[in-house]
Amino acid sequence: MDDRTDTPSQFGELLLRHRRAAGLSQRALSRLSGVSERALRELERGRARAAQRRSAEVLADALGLAGDARAEFLAVAREGRRRTARETAAGAAELPPLPPDLVGREAELLRLRDLVSAHPAVAIVGQPGVGKTVLATFAAQQMRDQFPDGCFAVDLRGVDEQPLPTRAVFERLLRALEVPQNEIPATEAEQSGVYRAVLSRRKALILLDNAANEAQVRPLLTAAPGCRTLITCRRTLAGLEGVRWLQLGPLADSDATALLLSIVGGRVRAAPGEAAELAALCGNLPLALRIAGKRLATMPHWSLDYLAGQLRDERIRLTSLSAVDLQVRSAFEVSYRRLSPGGRTAFRRLAAVPGEDFGVDLARVATGMTARQTHAHLDELVDASMVLLCGEQGRFRFHDLIRIFARERWEAEHDQAERDRVTETVLRHLLSTACAAGAVFFPDGARSDEFASLDQARTWLEQEAANWLAAVREAARRGWHREVLELAKSMHWYSDDHWFTVPWEEVFGAGVAAARELGDRSSEAQQLNFVGWAVRREIPALAAHEQALRVAVAAGDELEQVWALGYCGSIYAKLGDGERAREALRRAVALSARFDFWTVQLPVRHRYGRLLLRLGEAGEALTVMLDLLAQAEANSAGELPLPRRRLVVILIEGVALCLHGMGQCEQAADMFTRAGAAYVENGSKMLEAYAALREGRCRIDAGDHERAAAVLGRALALYAELAMPEEHAQVEAELARLPGSGGREAPATGFR
Repeated sequence: MDDRTDTPSQFGELLLRHRRAAGLSQRALSRLSGVSERALRELERGRARAAQRRSAEVLADALGLAGDARAEFLAVAREGRRRTARETAAGAAELPPLPPDLVGREAELLRLRDLVSAHPAVAIVGQPGVGKTVLATFAAQQMRDQFPDGCFAVDLRGVDEQPLPTRAVFERLLRALEVPQNEIPATEAEQSGVYRAVLSRRKALILLDNAANEAQVRPLLTAAPGCRTLITCRRTLAGLEGVRWLQLGPLADSDATALLLSIVGGRVRAAPGEAAELAALCGNLPLALRIAGKRLATMPHWSLDYLAGQLRDERIRLTSLSAVDLQVRSAFEVSYRRLSPGGRTAFRRLAAVPGEDFGVDLARVATGMTARQTHAHLDELVDASMVLLCGEQGRFRFHDLIRIFARERWEAEHDQAERDRVTETVLRHLLSTACAAGAVFFPDGARSDEFASLDQARTWLEQEAANWLAAVREAARRGWHREVLELAKSMHWYSDDHWFTVPWEEVFGAGVAAARELGDRSSEAQQLNFVGWAVRREIPALAAHEQALRVAVAAGDELEQVWALGYCGSIYAKLGDGERAREALRRAVALSARFDFWTVQLPVRHRYGRLLLRLGEAGEALTVMLDLLAQAEANSAGELPLPRRRLVVILIEGVALCLHGMGQCEQAADMFTRAGAAYVENGSKMLEAYAALREGRCRIDAGDHERAAAVLGRALALYAELAMPEEHAQVEAELARLPGSGGREAPATGFR
């Protein structure tokens, strides 16, 4: 018989010594004690840590042990059983395994540790794959010294079809806390009492991972002063009292790249551009990044661009983000299955939203549900972290990868006819609403059923910009030429105050293409003029306006000839051809006399006045501006609508520029102050910043340095908010003039 041991336990060594001293083989001792040979072999080799109490007693009898020897033998067996129980219990509630390091979560980890130190219960909530469990486990590992009685974890399996029952959770935790199995009660209520009694004497951290709902977690919360409970969940368990929350989102761009670097190494360092694109294609989601990194690490012949090439195709991106047991799609599926039937339907249909985010009204159109149902299901989707809240109240968005998953489910569970119907409904809603909003900005003060005020129209256009722009692109692709042209026309006056926030060259370029397809030469000329205005680069802009003039002449459209001549004249002036500029603008002014004062005469004559100012004829330019102001007053009946008041403000700025050109700097500055206040009312931060820059320039020239510094500081803040670096630099140059250095001229206001 082979009596060699593997890793003997203390009891196994003692048993082997006594058996040999008695001159017994394992077979003989088995016959005397009734304990099987296999059990004896496992005990002596250390594969079993100790014998049960009855087995230890019969072995002591068979070995003939008495007195101190018997007492020692039974005591060692008893201690072995206790150690085994502790090891078994700990295994039932061990902390989850960790990746080698925690990249990009340093701030969140510090915040989490502070919360855990100060509050009895803390919950980490976030979408699937965002790294909640990893962050919680790192925090628990780092805080072990604060919890000498142990850090324990139980996976509540909240995303499974059958979450772990609370009784089973209590049993695992009580075993981990070294409560003997025969002392663990059978009922949940009694288990809760024992759990709280044990924790009242301990300092322990309990991690409840993947919580399903409040009912599963609430019985497990404890007020024991030395203990803390850390919860991770995909749903916001708002019904829990006394719990502090840490919302976890995707990684910052630099941290996402750093995570790839920690997994892949040199290839990431050697190709920073490809690494940044790869991280973006993963949506900066830690699970997706780890999968991508793992695939690259196991495929050393792959370049980052090769994997990025797979991920660029949205049809296979989620499939490509899988590595053995790690799958992004699976992480989303378990949350999707736990939604209500209505929640799943809303989730799928929201894939029809073409832009990056959306409001409740657009969600209602996409889902085809009532306002009440839409609100309820959006709340459900946010609660499940399947839809994310935006920074702006009432706005929602998908994470990029979840949006792809939503489209997959939409295509899998709805037939083509229904998808086409929902998509067309959403597109037509966006196009028609955008047209109605744009019309509110026309100088005639038009109103619509959708928008009671200009502010409401502006807010909608700004909030839904990504969606209505996407709708224009899709409408152009589908050949909806009339709808595209109608939208481009409706944006005429809105774009004049908001030229920096929308790719107008693209919008009006689509209008040109649509007009050509419809054979509408006048609209083609109009849209070409809009394109030239939007380009803001002299040579291509001039080419567009000269083409517009040719088309307008061929079509016999004098209105678009007016606009084309006016634009061409301004560009000729910028290119240094003053005489050609003067001739073009004189023709434009003459032709404009037969058209509406507010929408045609005023802007064209204002443009002529600005030309005179550029040519150094400030006095004549002032005469033009003052004459326009007088006519504007004469053409006013009662209070002007806001769009017309905006045109008057442009004239006030024109007068101010002329006064500044004539050396009347203080009067000019006061008029720019008036203009800036009007732009605040009009909601155009860009024009407000221009007015502040010009006012500051005038006040410097007037010697009023204190007020100049204040107003230029406001302009600097506005340009920083608008992310307009060139204009920001102009303000800095003017501020530098306060101690006496030169600055640059600010660009003129866009005005048709």
